[in-house]
Amino acid sequence: MYERRGGSVLGAFLLGGLMGAILGLLFAPRSGQETREILTERANEYWGQAGEMYATGVDRVSEAVDTGKATAGEKSEQLRGKIDEARARLQEQVAKSAEVAKDKLTETTPVVKGAVDKAAEGTKSGVDMAAGKAHEGLDYVAKKAAPGENPVQDVVDAGKDAAAEAAGAVKDALPEV
Repeated sequence: MYERRGGSVLGAFLLGGLMGAILGLLFAPRSGQETREILTERANEYWGQAGEMYATGVDRVSEAVDTGKATAGEKSEQLRGKIDEARARLQEQVAKSAEVAKDKLTETTPVVKGAVDKAAEGTKSGVDMAAGKAHEGLDYVAKKAAPGENPVQDVVDAGKDAAAEAAGAVKDALPEV
């Protein structure tokens, strides 16, 4: 309702009616019987107006509550729609990110495989070179030793055999390129 200086319109209306009734009694040129009838009539009239104002107030409050419920329902549906849209966008972004990651992995795998293959080839050639140098070193030691039956020659031959076996074992352990 309309608020004015701390009071309501209904309060002002009732106060005005009460003061009017008191002033009417004080200045009435009628008899007491007539005055009581007029007061009763006016009191009933004011009571009816107060009832109408109360009913109007109840109707307005009911309308406001119904409007509030409808507005809350609409806002709730709008919010649900926005949440669903955001969820859909997030799912799309996750799917795109997964696809990009898969593509990057697909692109990177051959490069990594190539690097591993080159490293394996380098390792094999290093092992072959080391085995060859070991054979050369053992051959040099064998030449310096006296020809014929010689215990040093037996050691050199055993060293050559061990080097050859080690080279073969390393070659077998490395993957084929």
